[in-house]
Amino acid sequence: MSTPPNAPPNLPPLRDVIRDFGLGARKALGQHFLLDGNLTGRIARAADPLGGVNVIEIGPGPGGLTRALLASDADAVWAVEKDRRCVAALQVLQDAYPGRLRILEADALETDLATLTPAPRAIVANLPYNISTVLLLQWLRRADQFTRMVLMFQKEVADRLTAAPGSKAYGRLSVITQWRAQVRPLFNVSKEAFTPPPKVASTVVEVIPRAEPLAPAVMTDLEQVTQAAFGQRRKMLRSSLKGLGLDPAQVGINPEARAEDLTVEEFCALARLLAKRNA
Repeated sequence: MSTPPNAPPNLPPLRDVIRDFGLGARKALGQHFLLDGNLTGRIARAADPLGGVNVIEIGPGPGGLTRALLASDADAVWAVEKDRRCVAALQVLQDAYPGRLRILEADALETDLATLTPAPRAIVANLPYNISTVLLLQWLRRADQFTRMVLMFQKEVADRLTAAPGSKAYGRLSVITQWRAQVRPLFNVSKEAFTPPPKVASTVVEVIPRAEPLAPAVMTDLEQVTQAAFGQRRKMLRSSLKGLGLDPAQVGINPEARAEDLTVEEFCALARLLAKRNA
């Protein structure tokens, strides 16, 4: 790995930035600022290699992780920030790194990241917890547009992303994510590391999009099947999938099994059965 450029020595401390720009965290925006330079540096390093890659950060806030990404060998950093107060604060970094930081004042939920930057592109972010899973599912629809994602979630959500069949955490999010990507937890982050502290611990997760999905299926069909199955996860599949008109036995799945017993590939088989039924 090439040696990243040094951060400019004249950047103000993040707590001063928060004070000077009036960046009190807003609960409605799911804001919890990560100010520990060691942690933000660790997150940025977890996304390596970044040479020649356009990195997209969601909800940078005062710019703690942004600083670490700018100090890496990423080609450029694109910050998508909804809070206008934070946009003003990020301009300090934009001035310190001429031509390397692009700031987009926008709602990430309404932004097509695949058209925001040239390829190759990666997403590295401490996600707003209140929209983290919605964002991930949105990006997985176009997973082939990203080389990797290094994302921070609530630990409970991270556990669901990586859960195996048969576990309590295994559910709809597990199936869809693992269908489109290889997922692994990297490290946990204490709630005390944030300002203000959230109520729960967090986990940084690596999401590497698969060149091809784990098994053939259409995402909308897979979403519909998993929603029905896990929406009534205590029921046998013959009951939970009855509303979709599906008989699991038609694809070799035991109708008396429950949703948490099925592999990702078996859910894909059910999704293909649904597509055939709706054709």
